[in-house]
Amino acid sequence: MKATGGELGWLTWSPNQGDRSGRTLNGSQFYTYSICNVEEREQDNWLRTTFIQRRPSVSQVFVELQFIVRDCNSFDGASLTCKETFNLYSSDADADVGTAFRKGQFRKVATVAPDEITKKNGIRINTETKVVQSLSQKGFYLAFQDIGACIALLSVRVYYKTCPATTKSLASFPETVAGGLNQQLKKVSGKCVDNAYSEDLPHIYCTAEGEWVVPVGQCQCDAGFEEVEDACQECQPGFFKAEASRDKCEPCPANTQSQDSRSLFCVCMDGFYRALTDPVTGPCSGLPSAPRGLVATPNSLTPGKLLLSWQPPEDTGGRSDITYSVECHRWEGSQHLPCGEKIRYDPANTGLLDTKVSVSELDPYLNYTFTVEVHSGVSMFPSQPMPRSFKPQSSAALNTSLHYTGEYPPKITSMRLVERDSTSLSLSWDVFPRPRVQSQPIRYELAYRKKDNKIDVTTYVVLKLEKNSVQISDLSPGTAYLVKVQALGDDGNQGVSSLEEQFETLSEGTAVILAGVVAGVVTLLILIVIQLKPLKTYVDPHTYEDPNVAVLKFATEIHPSHISKQKVIGAGEFGEVYRGSLKAPGKKEVAVAIKTLKPGYTEKQRQDFLSEASIMGQFSHQNIIRLEGVVTKFKHAMIVTEFMENGALDRYLRDHDGEFSSHQLVGMLRGIAAGMKYLSEMSYVHRDLAARNILVNTALECKVSDFGLSRVLEDEPEGTYTTSGGKIPIRWTAPEAIAYRKFTSASDVWSFGIVMWEVMAFGERPYWDMSNHEVMKAINEAFRLPAPMDCPSAVYQLMLQCWLQDRAKRPRFGDIVSLLDKLLRSPDSLKTIADFDPRVSIRLPSTSGSDGSPFRSVSEWLESIKMSQYSENFTRAGVVTMDQVLQMKNEDIKNIGVRLPGHLKRIAYSILGLKDQTSTLSVFAV
Repeated sequence: MKATGGELGWLTWSPNQGDRSGRTLNGSQFYTYSICNVEEREQDNWLRTTFIQRRPSVSQVFVELQFIVRDCNSFDGASLTCKETFNLYSSDADADVGTAFRKGQFRKVATVAPDEITKKNGIRINTETKVVQSLSQKGFYLAFQDIGACIALLSVRVYYKTCPATTKSLASFPETVAGGLNQQLKKVSGKCVDNAYSEDLPHIYCTAEGEWVVPVGQCQCDAGFEEVEDACQECQPGFFKAEASRDKCEPCPANTQSQDSRSLFCVCMDGFYRALTDPVTGPCSGLPSAPRGLVATPNSLTPGKLLLSWQPPEDTGGRSDITYSVECHRWEGSQHLPCGEKIRYDPANTGLLDTKVSVSELDPYLNYTFTVEVHSGVSMFPSQPMPRSFKPQSSAALNTSLHYTGEYPPKITSMRLVERDSTSLSLSWDVFPRPRVQSQPIRYELAYRKKDNKIDVTTYVVLKLEKNSVQISDLSPGTAYLVKVQALGDDGNQGVSSLEEQFETLSEGTAVILAGVVAGVVTLLILIVIQLKPLKTYVDPHTYEDPNVAVLKFATEIHPSHISKQKVIGAGEFGEVYRGSLKAPGKKEVAVAIKTLKPGYTEKQRQDFLSEASIMGQFSHQNIIRLEGVVTKFKHAMIVTEFMENGALDRYLRDHDGEFSSHQLVGMLRGIAAGMKYLSEMSYVHRDLAARNILVNTALECKVSDFGLSRVLEDEPEGTYTTSGGKIPIRWTAPEAIAYRKFTSASDVWSFGIVMWEVMAFGERPYWDMSNHEVMKAINEAFRLPAPMDCPSAVYQLMLQCWLQDRAKRPRFGDIVSLLDKLLRSPDSLKTIADFDPRVSIRLPSTSGSDGSPFRSVSEWLESIKMSQYSENFTRAGVVTMDQVLQMKNEDIKNIGVRLPGHLKRIAYSILGLKDQTSTLSVFAV
């Protein structure tokens, strides 16, 4: 009505007609639909819009309302019949029904409550936006129902959201209507811009909020075109581009030119050429100049043999593929004849890479002409030859000798234990090269010391030896010694020292059995037991110089033909996630989740993507997500894992709030703890343990997943991993990890305590609506999350143990598994419930604020405790004010249709908290 300057002609239906009139506000005329029959009972007044045409692709619209509601307290004697809310309805229709109006055709959208109440003459305009969903016919009507309020409707704005037309990665995407409730992500295919190409059709997703996310695929400019501001532009003269790609046009290389635009390559300038094997994108080369300084040197030891040598050409034409050929002619009288096959060349007379060749089988007293030619890849014909004529002459023989000095002193190549007891060690070692029999014996220097990490000064005992073995005596029993050896030269120079190796003496009282083969076996077993040390079974793939090696070592390669994608179930950091199936040869078909790597990735992105598979592939436990394999040898990389039907634990619990017993919830926690115990025993820290990273299958088995932030611990029990930056999930992270960016298995235990709270609270957000800064401040001031509703006391006490400030006092995962097992074996231990404070455990924004103002409507209160699905139940039951809510008992809540135990208790506890806060009624017993 504001736009038209008059009323819209909407249909009204009411026992008492409402008012449609013009009013003046701040000097301006505006129109309203209004009604104010607050003193009459059983009001049922309707206002219906005209027919609103629907665009075929629009399934939901947003309705923005501006209205004024008068305070019921401003009417004398009307407080029992006065209301301060009205209802929004909608009705689908294939045609305009005119003035025909039937209430039964409309479905309720929402109860509209004001934020601002108008008191007497004051005007307070409210703005509310509601969503009308599941529209499917040619158009629709909106209707507004008044049940006894004094209300004026100023403005109704109806709109829908779209993702605007856009161009991304050279693909254009049309304007797209955003999806509705049942289609949060709408897949939209794109079209390459002019002069661009793509093997796979690019696509992108439009969110329900009208935003583009997760572009997949990209187009490439055709050959002769380059990308300029989301378009493909011709290569300019002097530039070229040989094939379709995202690359820019390149300037013509050396000795080439391009006269035209859109060039695929540049042609050679006059006097320059390309070889048949040269790329068309490369430079052109000139012909090499002639070789220089050809010299013939007769072999005085062998008559009829000489060495030809020469210098390379001054100008190679800019090429490196230079070769030489030698041609021989002999003079018989005045005839110049080829030398024929009799002449021998070493190594050959063509294709020479070196600037010399040996020629033999020459006849005495004949004149020969040798011509050396230089060639390159662009030599269509030889360059200027360099002739050299000479007459072989006989010469005296020369003797020569060759002296070789081997490597000395030799290196120590290996050291081994020959025998040992409690006070001595017998050792021997090998050397390379081995000394000749007639050579002088080698002398050695051996140094040994006790292995002691507590002292700063290291003291060695040094022995000089004449042979490659030794028995070291007077040692301490049951002690580790470090030994190194080096050889000594005749001149006193020392060779390279061997690596320091560790050997241990036997403990006192160790039995030594010397009875043939049995003695050897028993001794070997004793050595194994003594030298056995804990091994770190997990290998960090980031330590590999080539990450691809780690993937091949820890993950099974799957052929993509064995994988079938069925449905997109999400979008990850690197690309889409599908539900699909895997049918490996000789095995049953299984459901899997398939993570994909979107096209256009960098090599670092590919390595980061596959590193998670390198980690997962090392784990084998029923409570750790199982890696089925990877696809790395084909165009599209994939990670394939087992499929968990119920998805992430936090969302699953929110969707089934109140449906599970404490015993079932503790069983879920036991599975998570068992998975974390397995990881901690492998010296592995997760760093991002949260309910969102736990997956659930149909058997309600919980499995730890998402190893993107994980790193390995050092060998020491208190080893930590220090991050170099990046985001930390504050609400789940231990205080020492936040403060010092150091992570241990103990910090994972803190995170597990938060997961316990999430599970027992059915997916509630830890610390509710507190900011990260407020969370850190509260933890440092010793605040801990309160017990969730109906949480067993023993479970909450375990949470508090996980949240101890001193990480050394927190339980280990092995202890946690044992305690949870005891609780599951004794269900009675779960019957004692921890103290619950609804003022803290249920966040109520209006009542916990600084002003202490009460809720203005029942719907606002229900929304604050995430129970807004019951708004209509309360309205149907006539509970429309907060005073009526405060009068309700448990039976009243059940009678209006709240059946789930968890929901019943949440509403009841909230009412208890409201009563306690307002102090207007006695304690509410649950």
